[in-house]
Amino acid sequence: MIRRQPRAVRPTIHPTALVDPDARIPGSCRIGPYCVVGADVEMGEHCQLVAHVVLEGPTRLGSHNRIFPFASLGQPPQDLKFAGEKTRLEIGDHNQIREFVTLHRGTVGGGGVTRIGSHTLIMAYAHVAHDCVIGDHAILANAATLAGHVTVEDWATVGALCPVHQYVRIGAYAFIGGGSTITKDVLPFSKTVAARDAHAYGLNALGLERHGFTRDRIRKLHHAFKLLLASKLNTSQALEKLKAEASLGEDVELLVRFIESSERGIIK
Repeated sequence: MIRRQPRAVRPTIHPTALVDPDARIPGSCRIGPYCVVGADVEMGEHCQLVAHVVLEGPTRLGSHNRIFPFASLGQPPQDLKFAGEKTRLEIGDHNQIREFVTLHRGTVGGGGVTRIGSHTLIMAYAHVAHDCVIGDHAILANAATLAGHVTVEDWATVGALCPVHQYVRIGAYAFIGGGSTITKDVLPFSKTVAARDAHAYGLNALGLERHGFTRDRIRKLHHAFKLLLASKLNTSQALEKLKAEASLGEDVELLVRFIESSERGIIK
């Protein structure tokens, strides 16, 4: 008995799309009208380019990503030192990348890669510059703008119309209100709001509750933030007092490490 080899499933590609034959696209992907996909692009399973999407490379997408019209991913960085090196953009799984978003490749001086995690929501008109690293479950609201080398940790939210300075770190579970200009590191678990001079306004307690934090975890973080932001102690004194306490808990330890490793200073 002769067994027939199963036919390779081809991706669904609209006839108006321009897809380089060297692009690696699984059969489960869908590419809509007027999309452009370059040669150095690799897509994971079940990705969808809705319409008018441009993907250049080297760019690698994981699975189940949905990219909306007029997004442009994998273009060269806007860095005058860039000289055409083969840097890349890497994107994880289950991301929603909305209209007019721009995600640029890395630079040699920044490690060569811009990296987006999984389960992120990047809303319309947001920009992620070269060598940025975005963790899992992060949200960039409309027109949030990350300059080069910015780190956004897991579960952080950057509000609409927020410009973020080069090399800034935004800590895990932080929430930045819309229109805030961010020039220093944003504390994990914090709520930061201001149109011009940003200030930390305490713990993002409501957000932590929604993420399933227990009362005990939130209580310990409240205590740490009270020492850092509302006491008469300076930052170094507050850190020493926290480290001298018997049981900080993992969240407060993460907060302490974040502050001690800051190079740009922190928003207080």
